[in-house]
Amino acid sequence: MRVKKNFMNETQKLIFVYNADSSLFNQVGDLIHKTISPKTYQCRLCGLTYSGVSMNKDWRDFIQSLHIKAEFLHKDEFTKTYPEFANSQFPAVFIKTGQEMRLFISSREINQQQTLEALRNLVQTKTSKL
Repeated sequence: MRVKKNFMNETQKLIFVYNADSSLFNQVGDLIHKTISPKTYQCRLCGLTYSGVSMNKDWRDFIQSLHIKAEFLHKDEFTKTYPEFANSQFPAVFIKTGQEMRLFISSREINQQQTLEALRNLVQTKTSKL
């Protein structure tokens, strides 16, 4: 029996949550803040994975190469869908398995990453254990 190298785990999903809201007003403000003062921007996940208004191609390619589905939500979208996690620290990554969900990568872990490569390594290391 041959196993596909890029086997997609259909029962699990990573949910990446930005420390930003989804409104157009907030997104424009965030873009200006990231451009003018990236070091003080409150969402390391956004800062590392977005170039201007679009997702960084290297990051998008990396996410597509994972063996697990990924979803990206702003914190207002996430807390509306999952109110039981409203008091979480963001940015964060959660893992959903069936109906169960838990924190997978903490805000602290994400905020310690200084480069996109470091963030990719963190995600790769964590997902390789699934």
